[in-house]
Amino acid sequence: MKLSVPIRVTAAAALLAAGLVAVPAAAAAPPTAAAAPDIPVANVQAHLAELNSIAEANGGNRAHGSAGYQASVDYLKAKLDEAGFTTTVQEFTSGGQTGYNLIADWPGADPDQVLMAGAHLDSVGSGAGINDNGSGSAAVLETALAVSREQLAPAKSLRFAWWGAEELGMVGSRHYVDQLPADEQAKISGYLNFDMVGSPNAGYFVYDDDPALEKVFTDYFAGIDVPTEADTEADGRSDHASFLSAGIPVGGLFTGAGSTKSAEQAEKWGGTAGDSFDPCYHSACDDTANIDETALDRNSDALAHSIWELSG
Repeated sequence: MKLSVPIRVTAAAALLAAGLVAVPAAAAAPPTAAAAPDIPVANVQAHLAELNSIAEANGGNRAHGSAGYQASVDYLKAKLDEAGFTTTVQEFTSGGQTGYNLIADWPGADPDQVLMAGAHLDSVGSGAGINDNGSGSAAVLETALAVSREQLAPAKSLRFAWWGAEELGMVGSRHYVDQLPADEQAKISGYLNFDMVGSPNAGYFVYDDDPALEKVFTDYFAGIDVPTEADTEADGRSDHASFLSAGIPVGGLFTGAGSTKSAEQAEKWGGTAGDSFDPCYHSACDDTANIDETALDRNSDALAHSIWELSG
């Protein structure tokens, strides 16, 4: 039996045969997120050298209330202003001295969704504080400058911060969080903290306070075959605690401070078992020689990866 063909199909077929109707193309696959750029470790080290020079020119440190700390803020602010960030210097008082937080916002994106990354910029009074915490400060700075170089257009607003008076008990970050109205706190989808990311006898520790943020870092390190451990030493001892206490999800990286590297850790990470992760922790020898370049490089790249991944 001959089947009849609907007229509309026959007409369409005729038009196709005549080349008068274009064949629809297959639906395009959704674009994948751009990978984060490599963060040149030489650039991060150049910032560390500048912070070290600032300390040397100002009594040997960059502590809260010192000229060295003020000069550190000025150095970072000039770099960020030149790169097109909107910067704010926030004042607070601790111990009878004025302290400063430096905040840098990347223009554009959704103001109701904010991803933050930060590090404390102050040192203790006994040294230049190049690993603690020039390393975190320089890595956050260079990542922010990479955002500008790449002209990243994220879905979420990006906010970078450098805290004062962390060494006195997270004073600057606590002031920042406390002065934010509740609706502004609610806009922060996550805060990422980087406090000591170049320890000379480095470990690779990931904050485990928020599973989703933790996974971004553990997946990254797994991808470069570097095992990680959940951080316990820095729990409550750095600026993420100010955000965590306000119910804001937190994550971050840490390469170890004064605790001792075990034999098992030395086997998987290298370095010296029985020595502390940073033998110059809170000491005068925390200068530019007190940095493991490989750890600084890996953690700077992981930081950038987290910004590109989480900002949408």
